[in-house]
Amino acid sequence: MIFEQLVVGPLQCNCTIFGDEVSGEAIVIDGGDESERVVAALERHRLRARVLLHTHAHIDHIGALAELKERTAAEGALHSDDLPLYRELAIQAAWLGIEVPRVIAIDRELADGDVIRAGNVALEVLHTPGHTPGSCTFLTQHEGEHLAFTGDTLFFGSIGRTDLPGGNMERILASLRERLLALPDGTIVHPGHGPKTTIGRERLHNPFLQER
Repeated sequence: MIFEQLVVGPLQCNCTIFGDEVSGEAIVIDGGDESERVVAALERHRLRARVLLHTHAHIDHIGALAELKERTAAEGALHSDDLPLYRELAIQAAWLGIEVPRVIAIDRELADGDVIRAGNVALEVLHTPGHTPGSCTFLTQHEGEHLAFTGDTLFFGSIGRTDLPGGNMERILASLRERLLALPDGTIVHPGHGPKTTIGRERLHNPFLQER
């Protein structure tokens, strides 16, 4: 498997390319900005994107969807509960004072338990709402390790904010405690921003995950 992460855009979003070198197919997670860099990375690995997968619909995670779809012909995928948020990219862009990206139709609406495939790459969809209504975590294995791409639900030492439209503290805490903490402690967490961590490390040290 081919695994590469890029940090893209002014909000430093972690964009991940997961590819199968045998079939040449790939999944791009959270292509939020700098589409030219994402495409260049795909070309460097001789991969063609099959799915443009998004943990949620904040602009820094999905703003480059239209450009990437145009360049790769891959299908765009997002949880159905975040479609209203995606349609409001112009409002999000105004908050940040940045150019408004194009909004295009979503090809695949994700649901909990879905498995997204590209060649031998398979990512399971775990619905983890709270940061946004449709926030998802994507689970897979790579070189014998369990990986979780948590978007802005879980970070190293912190959790996603819930003060933006659609955010809900009660729901994010339930997602963390009932879904993410149910994963093995050795699971490597790749968040939407910042460094990686593990479920075990966050269980022990994340102040938001301690019993209250």
